[in-house]
Amino acid sequence: MHLSEKQTQAIELIEDNKTKEIIYGGGAGSGKTALGVYSILKNALKYEGSRWLIGRAVLKTLKETTLNSFYDVCRMQGLKAGTHYQYNAQSNIITFQNGSTILLKDLFLYPSDPNFDELGSLEITGAFIDECNQVSEKAWNIVKSRIRYKIDEFGLIPKMLGTCNPAKGFVYNNFYKPHKEGKLENDKAFIQALATDNPFISPHYIESLKTLDKQSRERLLYGNWEYDDNDNALIEYDKIVDLFTNEHIPSGKGYISADIARFGKDKTIIMVWSGFRVTEIHKLANKATNEVAAYIKHLAKKHSIPYSQIICDEDGVGGGVVDYGFKGFVNNSKALTGNYINLKSECYYKLAELINQAGVWVMSEDVTIRKELTEELEWVQRHNADKDGKLAVLPKDKVKEHLGRSPDISDALMMRMWFELKKFEFVVI
Repeated sequence: MHLSEKQTQAIELIEDNKTKEIIYGGGAGSGKTALGVYSILKNALKYEGSRWLIGRAVLKTLKETTLNSFYDVCRMQGLKAGTHYQYNAQSNIITFQNGSTILLKDLFLYPSDPNFDELGSLEITGAFIDECNQVSEKAWNIVKSRIRYKIDEFGLIPKMLGTCNPAKGFVYNNFYKPHKEGKLENDKAFIQALATDNPFISPHYIESLKTLDKQSRERLLYGNWEYDDNDNALIEYDKIVDLFTNEHIPSGKGYISADIARFGKDKTIIMVWSGFRVTEIHKLANKATNEVAAYIKHLAKKHSIPYSQIICDEDGVGGGVVDYGFKGFVNNSKALTGNYINLKSECYYKLAELINQAGVWVMSEDVTIRKELTEELEWVQRHNADKDGKLAVLPKDKVKEHLGRSPDISDALMMRMWFELKKFEFVVI
């Protein structure tokens, strides 16, 4: 197999003794998948009895795309199915003559397996995740934690290779952006590779990319990571980033909004507001409803906020907190002012409007809160936008599938909108 200059750079990183996580890509036609399967194939043949993983968000797609690239690379290397390797379509395992194996894995975050228990006690020597932007950060980290099989015996270090096209998510936040800012950790690497970096690509393919719509052309041909690929996103990414630096927002009337933890798994998020400034964010874990209520009362007294300006999620155990005299927020209750499927959707649309107008300032310096809130707001999206009917946002269970957790911080932010919408509530005479 002939490698491009960018693919050669990636192979050098894959084979060094320092780099543990490598992201390659940033555009269509750059030889991403070919690089990934070549690196896994090469190592499987080199290290007798080793065990490797090739993963993708959906196994069916992996078999239809990545596996075909594997066959192509094998042919280039003179390897024949049935002679040099065997593929078992039932177990999804490729076995080589030297005892090495490649496991093909579905890495979608299913609600029935939020912790990827299906991977169980899996031990692997290394991994390649194709289109890694389509899997969750949790999936990436779980696979990474399983790289320990015979690595000391082979004198290796844990290695993860991910390939993808530009999109907002954990790859953007953890690799592309730090790389662009010169802040990428020493054991991580990012290689931007485009179709124009691939001397083996057909010129007709590049011409086809030029005919795409502007957004797709920017992403897939020019590798522009700042162009989001999701037309359903309600909030502009740049405006989400601005959320933490909107110092022009004036102070104002005090409010408290709180998303109450359910079943002991999520965290209670309590926000203190001054106008549209979020001045404090508190996270509480493993607290009973009376303890949460006491904490909110403490904040109300500290900031002179009346109970009529405090709103709490009333669904599930949150109802126990509302019983202490605060306003209750029921996600699926009727919208207050317009053609929305429920109150939650209405409030998220209003929040998106304000953020896009640079009308909210989150004054937190907590890096984790900033990162998580940014990720959550990126998943504030239209739901069933192609269908007629009332406006809706992507349901929480769908958001949790992508994030690997509940969007508790953005939900607490969203509930503040109830006070604004209440002013314009329809009055039936």
